[in-house]
Amino acid sequence: MPKMKTKSGAKKRFKLTASGKVKAGQAGKRHGMIKRTNDQIRKLRGTTVLSESDARVIRKKYLPNGLKKK
Repeated sequence: MPKMKTKSGAKKRFKLTASGKVKAGQAGKRHGMIKRTNDQIRKLRGTTVLSESDARVIRKKYLPNGLKKK
């Protein structure tokens, strides 16, 4: 049986925390900043923790060799 490989695109986009949560960059900062408020732009900096339903899919399909959920 072949080994399951991590998707190379997922390696670059997601990180797993020690507790098994999935971190990803904030969406919504590529273009169209002129129509966003300064408050919105400030809140979209950095990374965010994905919801558990989204994280489950990422861990199962794209990061099979990552940290297993407790």
